[in-house]
Amino acid sequence: MNFELLTVLALLLSAIVMFAINQPRMDAVALLMLTALPFTGAVTMSESLAGFADPNIVLIAALFVIGDGLVRTGVARLLGDWLTARAGSSEVRLLVLLMLVVCGLGSTMSSTAVTAIFIPVVLRISRSTGTAPGKLMMPLSMAALISGMMTLVATAPNLVVNSELIRQGATGFRFFSFTPFGAPVLVLCIIYMLFARRWLPGHVGDSNSGTRGRPSLSEWVERYKLANREHRVRVSARSPLVGRTLAELGLRNKSGANLLAIERDRMLIQPTPKTAIKAEDILLIDLFAESADVAELRQQYHLEELPFSGSHFTDHSQDLGMAEVILPADSELVGQTVAEARLRDRTGLTVIGLRRRNVAEERNLQHVELELGDTLLLMGPWKAIQSAQSSSNDFITLSLPREYDDVLPVPGKSLQSLFCLGLVILLMVTGLVPNVQAALIGCLLMGLLGCVNLESAYRSIDWKTIVLIVGMLPFSIALQRTGGVELASDALLSITNGLGVYGVLATLFCLTALLGMFISNTATAVLMAPVALSMAEHLSASPYPFAMIVALAASTAFMTPVSSPVNTLVVTPGNYTFSDFLKIGVPFSMIVMIVSVLMVPWLLPLY
Repeated sequence: MNFELLTVLALLLSAIVMFAINQPRMDAVALLMLTALPFTGAVTMSESLAGFADPNIVLIAALFVIGDGLVRTGVARLLGDWLTARAGSSEVRLLVLLMLVVCGLGSTMSSTAVTAIFIPVVLRISRSTGTAPGKLMMPLSMAALISGMMTLVATAPNLVVNSELIRQGATGFRFFSFTPFGAPVLVLCIIYMLFARRWLPGHVGDSNSGTRGRPSLSEWVERYKLANREHRVRVSARSPLVGRTLAELGLRNKSGANLLAIERDRMLIQPTPKTAIKAEDILLIDLFAESADVAELRQQYHLEELPFSGSHFTDHSQDLGMAEVILPADSELVGQTVAEARLRDRTGLTVIGLRRRNVAEERNLQHVELELGDTLLLMGPWKAIQSAQSSSNDFITLSLPREYDDVLPVPGKSLQSLFCLGLVILLMVTGLVPNVQAALIGCLLMGLLGCVNLESAYRSIDWKTIVLIVGMLPFSIALQRTGGVELASDALLSITNGLGVYGVLATLFCLTALLGMFISNTATAVLMAPVALSMAEHLSASPYPFAMIVALAASTAFMTPVSSPVNTLVVTPGNYTFSDFLKIGVPFSMIVMIVSVLMVPWLLPLY
């Protein structure tokens, strides 16, 4: 064993120790290794930095951007709504559907990117169903990892192993070569998690801290007694309102009714004086005057009364929002009535509620003279709320509702983002262009169609994960050059001498999975793929079973939070500790090992 190899192994051991104790953080450890390896003489600084240009790294970053486009345009939200609707109140059904959907989507794109897509979806489901995030985040990560066992492009370790096969002169795996192994593992994992979920954290932790204590829109409806004033009415074809603008009608002065919004073509729009009423429009009106009578309005204007509840605002929270504000001492609104303040004309926001000394004003709202300390409930487009929040000196924003976190930055472009994703998948499956080029085409199309912008694209990339993988890649080159790969191969063959084929594959699987407990699964594949192919060569066996075992074992990264970027991403939102992964991941990893060792030689003959 030469001095260079000793120093490389010492650095690898120190990295594993730092990963295990989580000091310093993982990306910092990767940067330390990236900087220190050139001092061993095994790699140059240029080779140490070459990981930043690795196609797999660029592919992962690009898929993060595509995933962000799906979140920004509402595709991820629709998936979450579908999961919630299909699961109902059943946590079991929710868990099964979540794992199936995540694994299915992850089979055609990076498991890390899929996890990034579904974390906000799961958090939203947790808030709406009351299920603790910890009960769903680990099933999410396990399904995403198993998706790496479904297709060639599903995860970076598959691509690393495939590249090593091709580099050594063998034909690479086909797109669906992994599916016969991944499908039974997924079924077993779902069954396993149905029993193991009881050991997962059941409390709501920091992942919801930003929304706990904040009111919902329906709570504001109750607090400001809006249900006593707000009404939904449909405009009939024979109504005298049809074809006339709000300026012509003068509803506010004539009938004491304030038109807050119009539901048209399933969208909620805020009217302006030039907005013309159409037949079948649904009007949301506020009867602010004591003399206003909804029955009289219906009769006069041929309107049909429709049900109204607090959930109505929540259902339309993508179109219109609310904000609770308070009047400071220097506000110009103090001393004016709500009507005189004309906030809708100045800010695009309408006063729909007022509380004074914790008592809500129920009628005559437009004629109440505003006082210092009054709390107003404003309604309008989210952009107007954001603009007034930063520019108005007449009021101070007290709070925004929980629903604000779910407002889509780019509504109405879900079909465009799905088209981009479909094109990327098509290009990857057909192999018309390299996978990384397909992903970059998808990113550029996302930008061209307005699904993402440069700022959101850069924010969407998990740079800590990128740095972690890049920092470990130079170890592969260093170990091959210093003889570490050959040494490991010879040692494994010596240990497994007399154990037979299944013993050799089981040992190789265990070593790969154990190494993956402390370093990323991509880095594990980088280190173990050359060792596995060297063992196959020594045994004069087919390289494919050995390569497949390494790929499957690298995706069996369930045992620690640093085993894969997928696990790292769910630690904080799931409120997990290192031991949570050990007690759930270790038993299931043993199950996967047994299934893999039995199936691989059967489907991929050794000779």
